[in-house]
Amino acid sequence: MKNQYLEEAKRELINGHAKKGHPFRYFVLATNENGKPRQRTVVLRKTLLDLSLVIYTDKRTQKIKDIQNNSEFSALFYDSKKLLQIRIEGKAELITDKEQIADYWHTVQQASKKDYTTSIAPGSPIKNPDEVSYQSDENYFCPVKLVPNTIEYLRLNRPNHLRVLFSRIDADWSGEFLVP
Repeated sequence: MKNQYLEEAKRELINGHAKKGHPFRYFVLATNENGKPRQRTVVLRKTLLDLSLVIYTDKRTQKIKDIQNNSEFSALFYDSKKLLQIRIEGKAELITDKEQIADYWHTVQQASKKDYTTSIAPGSPIKNPDEVSYQSDENYFCPVKLVPNTIEYLRLNRPNHLRVLFSRIDADWSGEFLVP
């Protein structure tokens, strides 16, 4: 019975990157910056068969520094129409294989590629937004793989809410119901 909720979570995560306008397309990613949580909204680019998630970022961002110092992450997805929340915790991995990076780079829309080519790092102070300049010969594109250790499913429903915590044990998932 619990597995149906894991399958539903998996379907929703796949739809998050596959279906335009799906509420899981944008989600909140939290990392650890010097012992303090740091959150930001990111775009779900891919859900892999093992339920790992892929996002893209500029390799000069704070989130990359956070991951290099402490790879633990928390991700939060919410669908307000279905009243479904998925919370995922695990370890983030920077994708460094040049062939994989090239494969992901080819999926980035041409207009969006410039987002990874700013002359100075994202988050750097500037006097005027019109001063942002771009490089044509170099990019700072960095795909990141978020490998889940736990997936928590919460469906708000009447008469009873439903909450299930799934934990990864090797390649398998084990679930237990929780009090919502």
